[in-house]
Amino acid sequence: MFSSLKTSIWAPALIRRAEGHGAFATVIHRGDPDAGAVLILVRTLDGLAVLYRSMRNMDGLRIWHPKGPEAENELDVAIRKALVSDPDLWVIEIEDKQGRHFLTEKVEE
Repeated sequence: MFSSLKTSIWAPALIRRAEGHGAFATVIHRGDPDAGAVLILVRTLDGLAVLYRSMRNMDGLRIWHPKGPEAENELDVAIRKALVSDPDLWVIEIEDKQGRHFLTEKVEE
């Protein structure tokens, strides 16, 4: 559904979807408004988190690759490193006790 939208439109839609289901969500870093890659950090409020990285498949559709669950501070370090190498990157943080990511696109396991 959102695969062809600009990131600056897609990101707020994800935040609204998460907040509509009772989670807290915010943009931690704004990247390129048109086509910036996205990281989604889902904190489960127990010291653990999962980091989802967006990629495009051969058909141009956005897919997600999870990393974790891992300690929140380890994923925070990974995010800082990613931002150094890609300043156009978007980072969205979601806090949800259930660990929901609210993504509608395919998530690779």
